[in-house]
Amino acid sequence: DGSILFANGAFAEMLGYSTETVMSLKFHQIFYTLPADESAVSAVRAHADLIVELVHQDDSTVLARMSKSALLRGDDPVALATFQDLTERLWVDGL
Repeated sequence: DGSILFANGAFAEMLGYSTETVMSLKFHQIFYTLPADESAVSAVRAHADLIVELVHQDDSTVLARMSKSALLRGDDPVALATFQDLTERLWVDGL
């Protein structure tokens, strides 16, 4: 249903929120460009190892590489991914 079940402090800080606030948000609320009608698990699988646009608390864009889900079975109802903040690096490199 797009619920966020876990977020560590580094991810929350990257988005400008507390961990508790991130966990109260829905998946589609933290992504700029992923289709809202796609399930969160499907979106993570489809965009694995790609750069995604996340919504910072101040409405700025955070560019991050999203990993593949650590849960790989097709019937897993959840996804577990990591995010590497690339915002500064991509702005400096002009990408």
